[in-house]
Amino acid sequence: MKSRVLFLCTGNSCRSQMAEGWLKHLGGDDFEVFSSGLEAHGKNPRAIAVMQEVGVDISDQASEVVQTSILESLDLLVTVCSHADAHCPVFSIKGKREHWPFEDPAKVTGSEEDIMNEFRRVRDQIRTRINKFLNAK
Repeated sequence: MKSRVLFLCTGNSCRSQMAEGWLKHLGGDDFEVFSSGLEAHGKNPRAIAVMQEVGVDISDQASEVVQTSILESLDLLVTVCSHADAHCPVFSIKGKREHWPFEDPAKVTGSEEDIMNEFRRVRDQIRTRINKFLNAK
């Protein structure tokens, strides 16, 4: 039976999208993976680009608002930003809830190179955290 994992962020545009992509890519058929947000801001094209650089295509993933119906069937809910962790709706899930905070690369200012480097840094942090999760299973 596949473990059902949801990555939750504020806008479901960057961090939760990358986490969904990484777990699908690295976790294989052992997981049913979702991402959503407290709001849906659409996918950030820079997140798509930096994931494509490492061979992970997240372009078909949807930017969605969290639905309470999915929460009841989760094995793991992971909040990836402090805002989502603090404002996540109160609910009960059969599984665990964890907080894996990552900085928001979309808030970085500077040159395009600086911004893309921040997206890459956060992408790599998420990959490291996903690997740690998988190694602990």
